[in-house]
Amino acid sequence: MATKKGTRTDAGTSKNPSATKLAQEHEVIRVHGARVNNLKDVSVEIPKRRLTVFTGVSGSGKSSLAFDTIAAESQRLINETYSAFVQGFMPTLARPEADVLQGLTAAIIVDQQRMGGDVRSTVGTVTDANAMLRILFSRLGKPHIGSPNAFAFNVPSVQAVGAITVERGNRKTVKQTFSRTGGMCPRCEGRGSVTEIDLSQVYDDSKSLNEGALTIPGYSMDGWFGRIFTGCGFFDPDKPIRKYGKKELHDLLYKEPTRIKVDGINLTYEGVISRIQKSMLAKDVDALQPHVRAFVERAMTFTTCPDCGGTRLSEAARSSRIKGINIADACAMQITDLADWVRGLNMPAVAPLLATLLQTLDSFVEIGLGYLSLDRASGTLSGGEAQRVKMIRHLGSSLTDITYVFDEPTTGLHPHDIQRMNGLLLRLRDKGNTVLVVEHKPETIAIGDHVIDLGPGAGAAGGTVCFEGTVEQLRNSGTITGRHLDDRASLKPSLRKASGLLKVRGADTHNLQNVDVDIPLGVLVVVTGVAGSGKSSLIHGSIAGRDGVIAVDQAPIRGSRRSNPATYSDLLEPIRKAFAKANGVKPALFSANSEGACPACNGAGVIYTDLAMMAGVASPCEECGGKRFQPDVLKYTFGGKDISDVLAMSVSEAQAFFGSGKARTPAAQVILERLADVGLGYLSLGQPLTTLSGGERQRLKLATHMAEKGGIYVLDEPTAGLHLADVARLLGLLDRLVDNGKSVIVIEHHQAVMAHADWIIDLGPGAGHDGGRIVFEGTPAGLVAARSTLTGEHLAAYVGVRPKK
Repeated sequence: MATKKGTRTDAGTSKNPSATKLAQEHEVIRVHGARVNNLKDVSVEIPKRRLTVFTGVSGSGKSSLAFDTIAAESQRLINETYSAFVQGFMPTLARPEADVLQGLTAAIIVDQQRMGGDVRSTVGTVTDANAMLRILFSRLGKPHIGSPNAFAFNVPSVQAVGAITVERGNRKTVKQTFSRTGGMCPRCEGRGSVTEIDLSQVYDDSKSLNEGALTIPGYSMDGWFGRIFTGCGFFDPDKPIRKYGKKELHDLLYKEPTRIKVDGINLTYEGVISRIQKSMLAKDVDALQPHVRAFVERAMTFTTCPDCGGTRLSEAARSSRIKGINIADACAMQITDLADWVRGLNMPAVAPLLATLLQTLDSFVEIGLGYLSLDRASGTLSGGEAQRVKMIRHLGSSLTDITYVFDEPTTGLHPHDIQRMNGLLLRLRDKGNTVLVVEHKPETIAIGDHVIDLGPGAGAAGGTVCFEGTVEQLRNSGTITGRHLDDRASLKPSLRKASGLLKVRGADTHNLQNVDVDIPLGVLVVVTGVAGSGKSSLIHGSIAGRDGVIAVDQAPIRGSRRSNPATYSDLLEPIRKAFAKANGVKPALFSANSEGACPACNGAGVIYTDLAMMAGVASPCEECGGKRFQPDVLKYTFGGKDISDVLAMSVSEAQAFFGSGKARTPAAQVILERLADVGLGYLSLGQPLTTLSGGERQRLKLATHMAEKGGIYVLDEPTAGLHLADVARLLGLLDRLVDNGKSVIVIEHHQAVMAHADWIIDLGPGAGHDGGRIVFEGTPAGLVAARSTLTGEHLAAYVGVRPKK
């Protein structure tokens, strides 16, 4: 019903125009003067309960505004509402550098960070689907074995006899036997695998403990462990381990936690093997620090648990069934099949539970993850899969008026799946939430209610708002994004001819169904298909391990905050030598991880203060001002710059610096050209790897691998994180590789890359067991003409070829 301005028609009517105006001011998120990272006093107003898309070239400041400013301040304010005790377990967040941040709501970040950290974490446990299945089996399973805990592989069975005190009149003590039936397999403790430890990798039995017999990372005799081993009295730390008696060796390796007192301090001693099982083996191996992971992989052998067959569940949990299916069978099913099974359970007693479970399972299918199973370890999901699993969890949430912040949700998605993802983003918005999306794909930009385009360039050349408005206005804005929004690649008029064939026979990795395919060499080959169709299984399972094949996959670069593009790409080596030669000193002086490091911060540039139970705090080193080097080292210059000045340069600036004049260094220039070729010209040479996005890390890895000698390059979605304008540069790089005699095989969904290919291999027709077959192999023109696959339909629409009537 229409109302006059400044009035309300509900109970408690207010005719105060100023009150209405104040309420309307809270309909937007106001950011004024944001200066986080490369943002230059950015001011924007973002409408609430709308879908806002942040666009711009890589490094333009999109993530700095959406994640590091808006989401970070929201999380900081929420954290401050908790008690000091709870805040002690949370990370310490500084207020983002901005003058005004108003109208914020609680923010949930749905990023592409891989899940993991716990070996018992599965797709089912992180989405509550497993919890609903446990309730279902506890209600309907035959025989009935107990509560939902009886079907939980992370709940052990417990039995105890004791006494509890109950004050009820004169009666105070009641003896009671306590028991809890859990579903955890007692042998593998819910991990699905058992571990055999090679003791020769744990210690050198020819040495004593004081001589450094233990080879476990962190177990030094110089620290607390040394004090414990020396003071516990269970064995002689000066005796070689091979001379230990049976009891001494047992105490060293397997002794249960025992209270001891060392130098007047109460401590707990525990056998070495027992301790590392808790501290290392209870975590996802991929989440461990590199040196710890290397030890685990060297010393441990993981085999499927013989008692539970890898299901993680006890025998009792596996004995209870519904229509012949136990909970392990249900969790092992492909989710599309599980949804069909649940749909066939016509049981009125649990109808609401079945409806909720089915809604969750259908969300998996709708988002393109129907090929997963609920028992899939969450640590094995790709970044894009992990992000979509998190999204399913939020779709079922009862929360409204939340700000959801997404980091390129279309990563790893086929054009067919992008349409479904768009529908889910709109559903989140329509529930009354504010949805912020950092995105490059035009299909997702097109559904935005509001667009904020940052740039105009990357790094120091970006950080300003180039455009703010609707998608239609963006098209006519003249910005880089606006000009390229409607770019459509055309099919190449001439194709390169193959110089040979790479034969694959009987490929059956994961869901592949005995695939035979001949991959042409000496050309650009694109392998495509919907998510889960078997692309990566085919290429990484049958090709990547061959001689002469250089594979650049999506595995994240592992490195500490000491690692940066200069160290990772080996660029620092010729730079250090050039500085050393020009000044007549050792190259080691120009490494922040070696002799030239600032002694106060050990070359980290920051002082990290460990606050015990509270989150640590990192503050810039006052001695070196964050430059990481000793003052004496900074006196040495090369081409008028000291080493810290060089590491502060962007790749493009370094190209100009090392490309000519007194600072000309051909060895450095070669590496810099490779970094620029993959679109990383804006990156600072000394920027910590921990601050790079997933797409930036993959392109850094690609630039590094380009230096290797090999005839075949395998690239896994190299367009991830690339702006529309940068795709053309990537295609030019791929062409140069092929023209130089290389064979390039690209796993890709981007239609511009498909259209540019010399040969396409399309897998499908669906995902999981509905895929795993070659549904087309031939030229892009042949795929468009046939329109026999989903890829063909979308590629035809992209290049503007209409179907024949």
